[in-house]
Amino acid sequence: MPTRYALIGSGHRAQMYLDAIAGPHADVAELVALLDVNPARREFHRDRIPAFADVVLAGPEQLEDIIREQQVDRVIVTSVDRLHAEHVVRALEAGADVIVEKPLTIDAPSARAIQDAIDRTGGSVVVTFNYRYSPRNTALKQVIASGEIGDVVSVSFEWVLDTQHGADYFRRWHRDKTNSGGLFIHKAAHHFDLVNWWIADTPARVYARGGLRFYGQDNAVARGRAPLPERGTHDGAHDPFELDLRSDERLEALYLQAEQHDGYQRDRSVFDAGITTEDNLTAIVDYAGGPVLTYALNAHSPWEGYRVAINGTAGRAELEVIERAEVIAQDEDGHAHVDPSAVAVTAPDAGVRERGERLVVQKHFEPARRVEIPEGVGGHGGGDALLLRDVFVGPTQDELGRPSDHRDGLRAISVGICGNESLATGLPVGVTEFLGLDLTRDDAVEAAR
Repeated sequence: MPTRYALIGSGHRAQMYLDAIAGPHADVAELVALLDVNPARREFHRDRIPAFADVVLAGPEQLEDIIREQQVDRVIVTSVDRLHAEHVVRALEAGADVIVEKPLTIDAPSARAIQDAIDRTGGSVVVTFNYRYSPRNTALKQVIASGEIGDVVSVSFEWVLDTQHGADYFRRWHRDKTNSGGLFIHKAAHHFDLVNWWIADTPARVYARGGLRFYGQDNAVARGRAPLPERGTHDGAHDPFELDLRSDERLEALYLQAEQHDGYQRDRSVFDAGITTEDNLTAIVDYAGGPVLTYALNAHSPWEGYRVAINGTAGRAELEVIERAEVIAQDEDGHAHVDPSAVAVTAPDAGVRERGERLVVQKHFEPARRVEIPEGVGGHGGGDALLLRDVFVGPTQDELGRPSDHRDGLRAISVGICGNESLATGLPVGVTEFLGLDLTRDDAVEAAR
C-alpha cells in the first residue's frame, strides 16, 4: 500500500515533491491533502495535476485533524522557514513522520524544540539536501574519502549568487530576516551541509562578519541610484532588477492571482526600505576534528556558481562550478519583464566565462590531474532525481552517506544560527553552548547509515 502524504506550504518549493508523487514515485506514494493559508496556491497545485483531483484542501490550523482523518503517514513541510519548526513538531506529535525542505529551522530555540519532539515521539525527520547528490559534489566527496589528499586541514569556500537569482531573495519574503534567518541559514545551510558531509566533521565554533551592502534603499541612495517602483509588476519600461509576475504564467498564478487572499507580494523592489537580510556574509568555522572553514557568500554577483578548495596533508582538491556565466538583459522574447534598452542583448566578450565545472586534484610533488565528473540529467545535474528516490522509495546502502536526517539538518543550520549571533555580538560563538545541543557525530551510527 502506498505511503500516505500531506504537504503543508504549497508555494514554489512544493512542486518538486508533488511532481515526484504524481510521477516517478506514484507506485509508492499517495498525496491525500494539501495545506496552505492561501486557497489559490493549494488549488493551483491540485488543478495542475489530474491525479490530485480528490485531495483534501485545508488550512495549516487543520494539520492534526488531517493527519488523523486521512491516516497520513508522512507530512512534507515546504512552508515559510520560520514556520518549519511549528509544523514539524505538530506533525510529529500527531503521529506522522516528516520530510522538511531545508533549512530545518532558523534559530536555537526552535532547533531544540524539534529535537525534543523527536525524542518524545520517536518520529523520523528527513531534511532534504539535494546538493549532496549532484555528481560534481559526489566526485569531490569521493576524492576526499579516498585519502588521496591526506587528512583535511582547511577548506576555502566561496559561493556567489547573481543578479537574477540573488536579487530574488530581496523581492520576496526572504528579505525579512525574521522569516528565514537570512541567507546564512536559508541559502548557506546547503553549503555548510556540503562541507560537513565532505569532511565528515561537526562545526564547533563560528565567527562571522557581513551586512546589507548592495540591496536596500540606503545603499541605492548612496550610489545615486534612482528609486524603483514599489513593485515590479507594472506597465511601461522595466529595470533589470524588476520582476514582472505577468512574464511567467506559473508565478502569475501562484502569487499575483493569489495575493487577494493574504496580501503577499512576490515582486517587491530590491532597493526598497525595510530589508533586513544581509547580502554579503563571511564566516570562519572551527571544526571539532581540527579543520577550519573560511566561507564567503555574495548575493549580487554578475555570474553564479562556487569555488571550493580542500587542503590536505598530502595535497589539495579544487572544485569550480559556473552555473550561469552572465546575466544579460534581453528583449521581450527573452525576458518580458526586462527593458530592452537597459543593457546590450549580447555580451561583448561572450565565452570569457563559460558555464561548466572542473575538479582538479594535485598531490605534493606531483602534477595536477583533472577528475572526470559524470554527467547527470535533470535538476542539480541529476541530483534531484536521486534525492527523491531516497526520500520516497527509501535510501539504499550508500558508501558516501548521502541520505540525510535531522542531525544533518541541525549541523547545517548550526553554522548559520551561530553566525547570526556572531554578527550581532561581534564575538565567536560556540556551537554546542549556543544551541544547547550536542551535534558531535556518532561514528557507529554514521557507519551504519
